[in-house]
Amino acid sequence: MTTTGEDTTAAQKGPWWWARWRSAVLDAGLASASAVECAFEGIRFADDAGIPMAAGIVFGVLAGSVLVVRRKWPIAVVLVSIAITPAQMGYLMGIVGLYTLAASELPRRIIGSLAGMSLVGMLIVMFVRVRQDMAHGELDLGDWFVPFASITTAIGMTAPPLLLGLYVGARRRLMESLRERADDLERELQLLAERAEERAEWARGEERTRIAREMHDVVAHRVSLMVVHAAALQAVARKDPEKAVKNAALVGDMGRQALTELREMLGVLRSGDGSGRHERAAVPLVAVGVAAAAAASRAVDEADGPCLDDLETLIGQSAAAGMAVDLSVEGDVRSYAAQIEQTAFRVVQEALTNVHKHAAGAKTHVRLAHRVSEIAMQVENEPPPEISSLASARLPSGGNGLVGMKERVSALGGVFVSGPTEAGGFRVSAVIPAA
Repeated sequence: MTTTGEDTTAAQKGPWWWARWRSAVLDAGLASASAVECAFEGIRFADDAGIPMAAGIVFGVLAGSVLVVRRKWPIAVVLVSIAITPAQMGYLMGIVGLYTLAASELPRRIIGSLAGMSLVGMLIVMFVRVRQDMAHGELDLGDWFVPFASITTAIGMTAPPLLLGLYVGARRRLMESLRERADDLERELQLLAERAEERAEWARGEERTRIAREMHDVVAHRVSLMVVHAAALQAVARKDPEKAVKNAALVGDMGRQALTELREMLGVLRSGDGSGRHERAAVPLVAVGVAAAAAASRAVDEADGPCLDDLETLIGQSAAAGMAVDLSVEGDVRSYAAQIEQTAFRVVQEALTNVHKHAAGAKTHVRLAHRVSEIAMQVENEPPPEISSLASARLPSGGNGLVGMKERVSALGGVFVSGPTEAGGFRVSAVIPAA
């Protein structure tokens, strides 16, 4: 990051009011040069004023040394230079003082007032000096030369340092402003990167949840039916070999379907993770996280999923496993968006899976209603029989089925309700907007 503001203040360490040692050395050198100049000019001033030469030299050294505080008190330096202008000394101090004053952060009215005072003082002193030189015969020119020389000298001693100081001050302020903007931009970029990383982590978590839900929907139903069929196969293996063979074939079909769906899903995940590996190596970690989550989300959306037309097959599989289940459809049958049909199918599938797990042998009713602006589904099972031939299946439950159904429906803006019925059964209801 750039070093401005507090960082710059902490990084710069110089004596007293100087930010850096080189600034102190420069000001000390300028003050020494100004003191030497004023000391030599003090000799002439002492001769003109009729005072001891030593007093004039000391006065010049003290006046010229004021330049050392030009960075801390530029107004004082300019006022001292204006004060000693009638003594015809302190020209270097006046030039440097005006430059420092113009480059400072002082209000423009103060800078303009002091610059005007310096200009007027220099103009008067030069006017008097040139007239004295012409009166003494040192200059033999016309009367026009007095105002010309006075104005030219006054402007030449005042305008250049003033304009240069204004330019340097404006440039310094511009550079500081650019540095501050760069710092602000870098902080904003860092904040955006942190937020992007948080969003990427959130997206990865959402995608993990979604993939887990898909895996649960794919595996739980198929495996539940396989376990039910295996239990039935065990019960009838000796009594009815022909039926046992049929059940074994159904178990094989269920296993192959489950493996096929798992391969398809894992293949989608592998293709989303393996492509463009070298190109993504040069991308920042946050961008990779966001891109990976987005790619996985698109892959799941684009993967071939079940639809409402597959409900009859689904119910037929449950019926083949020994469940007494019927399907009733209300309203005009029409097609919906793939995500809506897949969610509706998964709700019915998970509800039937729960019946296999917790109410084996119970009669189940599946109702599907096509309405104007929504699609509704309901799966309700009656109380299970006290003695069931499938009870030995002992299907485990992870407790995530109802949660997954509610998440799916809520993500589409729908309503999901589940709970026991008064008759002792269980009901799962969901309504999903058609748009």
